[in-house]
Amino acid sequence: MTMELRHLRAFLAIAEEGSVTRAAARLHLSQPALSRTLRQLEDHLGARLVDRSTHHLELTDQGRTFRDKAAAALAAVETALDPRGPRKWPLRLGHTWAALGDHTVPLLRRWDETHPGTPLELLRVDDRTAGLTRGKVDVALLRGPVTGAGLRTELLLSEERVVVMPADSPLASLPRVTLADLAAYPIALNSVSGTTTMDLWPASARPVSSIEVTNTDEWLVAIAAGRAVGVSTTATPSQHTHPSLVFRPLPDAPPVAVTLVWRAGPGHPAIPDLVALAHQVLADTAGT
Repeated sequence: MTMELRHLRAFLAIAEEGSVTRAAARLHLSQPALSRTLRQLEDHLGARLVDRSTHHLELTDQGRTFRDKAAAALAAVETALDPRGPRKWPLRLGHTWAALGDHTVPLLRRWDETHPGTPLELLRVDDRTAGLTRGKVDVALLRGPVTGAGLRTELLLSEERVVVMPADSPLASLPRVTLADLAAYPIALNSVSGTTTMDLWPASARPVSSIEVTNTDEWLVAIAAGRAVGVSTTATPSQHTHPSLVFRPLPDAPPVAVTLVWRAGPGHPAIPDLVALAHQVLADTAGT
């Protein structure tokens, strides 16, 4: 049978809700009707997308791969059919926590000056690809290694790492901090979009414990409350100031790559302009 957008919406709802029952309620469908729609999609693709063999619904490997494709396809259709019309097609730029650091405002200002007919929307999305693989954004600013099929990348710069700590921490008296200095402290780790893991330390000299959080706000609060210290990049102080936090260089940790990432294939026609402008803004800043 012919596949329709409802098949993509049905599958994505199941993937996001992790339950056919909750997905059916969200789509205002009966559970049997939603299950039939999923089976039709699986039959069409010749692959099982959802594993129903356990008490907890999970996507198969094929399902995880198809989820990204389905989200991108649905986002493209919804953008094309936007009732605001074809003349204003916003370029959605995703980020997870610090955008382009100090260069964020200059980039947005320059874009508004040079591309007045194409709004640039800066969106924070708390997931590993800042919403890119789910079709929520057209292009993303990401830190650290970028993996995933069907993605194009453009390296913009590298950022040095810093330690983030409560202002009353004993470490605050140091002009700079080392990885060994941090071993006696719990480390706050953003498990969703952070760039730091325990692998940053040698196996024999890792911190005593860690606190896992799922977004930048929780990470900052955990550190400000004195429950942990954190490791981030030089973009964080400019984007997330807090009176209870101080930042110190961490010179013996490797820098973090900052990359523009977008999906291969047809996409927003202004993506090349954004790539070029980002490089130009960084070059202008370096020359001042």
